[in-house]
Amino acid sequence: MKREIKAVATQSPPRCGEQNQGRPVEGRDARSSRYKIPAKLIAPLWLRSRESLVDNAVIYDPMAASACRRCELASECLDGNVNGRQLLHATLTKLTDQRVAQFLTEHPKGWVINIGAGLDTRFYRLDNGLCRWLELENSETLVWRQRLFHRNERYYTQPIDISSPDWPSTISVPNDAPVLVLIDQALLQMDKLQIAALMAQLGRHFDHGEAALVVAGDWCHTRLGKTLGCESYQHGFNKPGQQLLQMLPWASLVDVASPLSVDCSRWQPWRRWLAMRCKHRITPVMVHLRW
Repeated sequence: MKREIKAVATQSPPRCGEQNQGRPVEGRDARSSRYKIPAKLIAPLWLRSRESLVDNAVIYDPMAASACRRCELASECLDGNVNGRQLLHATLTKLTDQRVAQFLTEHPKGWVINIGAGLDTRFYRLDNGLCRWLELENSETLVWRQRLFHRNERYYTQPIDISSPDWPSTISVPNDAPVLVLIDQALLQMDKLQIAALMAQLGRHFDHGEAALVVAGDWCHTRLGKTLGCESYQHGFNKPGQQLLQMLPWASLVDVASPLSVDCSRWQPWRRWLAMRCKHRITPVMVHLRW
């Protein structure tokens, strides 16, 4: 029997994103009044919603499921290896959730700065009642967040242009506050030069901190990578941890974690064997830095 999700009366994955231009319109049927959200934003939300409905789910995200009930599914979401993308996204999400949870255990009143995460729901899953959470995104995405998710007095949003060289100076975080910078979607759509520039900006702005960064291995584009759920990324690292350290040389490398290391029966033994052979090159991985 599939797991029930509060406030979602369905046994099939919620559908999101197609024919309405935004705000629900009174007097129209339920389907036509759902939000039309760009596929690149709705896809990760829908994958987490879909994952929440399986028996051996890696993550459980009822807020994603609830939000998807108010949207329609963009056709692009159904293209390609949906099951592979779902498992890869869920296991990467699990790794990042664990890192954030550990940070909040060590620093209950710490600050999490989430950059370019789209319709991420991590704050609502991991909030400890004490932390501060700053969501940095473009203005369009923040509008969708305001429509789909409820507010919290310790949750802040701020529009930024991540390509601007001076965007770090626009954010205000206490100098003595423990900080975790989290980037689990945006880096995958940046090339190596853009990532290096962003790393330099973070290092100059924050005297101390931690970072949990999801970057792609250089074999993600291969047939094996596509089988594991990889999509088209703008870069590829053969040694992700060491190469990010070169961009922020005063940092220390804490860990490089592969989604294939997550305890999940849906990763077949041959895939785990492959992970050992290919190290961190065949999928995106999470790199944990501290400085």
